[in-house]
Amino acid sequence: MRIIHISAECYPVAKIGGLADVVGALPKYQNKLGADSAVIMPFYDNKFTQNNTFKTLYEATVMLGENQYPFEVLILKDNVLDFPVYFIHIESLLYKDYVYSEDDTDRFLAFQIAAMDWLLTLDKKPDFIHCHDHHTGLIPFMAQESYKYESLNKIPVITTIHNAQYQGWMSYEHLSKIPEFNLEHIGLLDWNGTINPLAAAIKCAWRVTTVSPSYMEELMQNANGLEALLSSERQKTIGILNGIDADVWNPETDEYIVKNYKTSSVVSGKKANKSWLCKEFNLDESRPLFSFIGRLVGEKGAELLPGIFYKALQSKDISILLLGSGMSQTESELLSLKNIHTGNYNCFIGYDERLSHIMYAGSDFLLMPSRVEPCGLNQMYSLRYGTVPIVRSVGGLKDTVVDINKEQGYGICHKDVSEDSVLEAIARAKEFYKQETKFKNNRKLIMNIDNSWEVSAKAYINLYNSIT
Repeated sequence: MRIIHISAECYPVAKIGGLADVVGALPKYQNKLGADSAVIMPFYDNKFTQNNTFKTLYEATVMLGENQYPFEVLILKDNVLDFPVYFIHIESLLYKDYVYSEDDTDRFLAFQIAAMDWLLTLDKKPDFIHCHDHHTGLIPFMAQESYKYESLNKIPVITTIHNAQYQGWMSYEHLSKIPEFNLEHIGLLDWNGTINPLAAAIKCAWRVTTVSPSYMEELMQNANGLEALLSSERQKTIGILNGIDADVWNPETDEYIVKNYKTSSVVSGKKANKSWLCKEFNLDESRPLFSFIGRLVGEKGAELLPGIFYKALQSKDISILLLGSGMSQTESELLSLKNIHTGNYNCFIGYDERLSHIMYAGSDFLLMPSRVEPCGLNQMYSLRYGTVPIVRSVGGLKDTVVDINKEQGYGICHKDVSEDSVLEAIARAKEFYKQETKFKNNRKLIMNIDNSWEVSAKAYINLYNSIT
């Protein structure tokens, strides 16, 4: 079974969010199950491409309307990844020091067309093409409708929606850039009077998946305008929960953290990592440490954090550490809190991979007050490292965290995205922390929860096999 994943992100090559983690792990675990799984992605100007060497597999020109762009398909000279990655190099469009910008229409149109053009040339075609999010949303349409790709239209195409809020909308001025097709079928591209790549993918893909069962159900009610479409295509949709790469996210072997540990040494291991964090960020080690790791955007409830932190820290019996970036106003408010709550609050505006690992390892609780969370990986990372997640019950958070007040519960859940709701959850966490024996036993319990990709990879293989 040969599978080609097509994506804008793939860890560790280029990462903006959870999409990269999924595409960086799913092929690896599919290959462990005997598949032949690989990735096609853009060639960016970033640390990964600068620090590695590549060789050219294929050269051609991609047409984008009347414009021509030379492109190459590159592969790594050295086998530094766990699966093959093929890079589409279009210097004038894709070779940038960023993944996304305000106007990516031409960039990702060219990427998709170049990827399909190259697939046409392969003697051994993939058995399945697996597309991820709207950046590859026109591939299911082109495979089905464009005359140029007629020889590929028997290959099943699967689309995974990682976040339906972003759909890749483009005006009809770009229609001529899409390889020629029967204009009687133009409705497959349209949704609410514009070309909508994600809508086109939902209409044309053989199967549509999302990254958790609960998120699939939520999309039927709230999908940024695609609710009716997803409901009408319900028969080909399925929610498959993401996993985490248990090789990368393993406190026993993680090279990023200060001290490695397993369930039998979780107390000393977490203490060492917490001590490092508290020393580094001037926090009181004797208090329970609450952390937030993520993008400072509305989907994550981030604009509420300054108010929540200000009120939660008044009692001076907890510490809070934040790692993230996003809305400038929220960043400013979070930075200003450092002057008010010195000694029990700090923040790092930006992103640091090593610091994120140490925070998962050294924190007592992880805050995720998300408005939207299709799957969520942070809560799975925190569980793996013995850190109790505090989550809003939505999407994948609802599927992966059971409240401590329920039978076999191990996390703290709240229903609303509001200051009061999160503050109440923090208060419950503080009481839980005081129950030392129960809290320590819970750490060991959550470290043994299996959220690895083995389970999810099998589910995708079963999905492919079900397509006839």
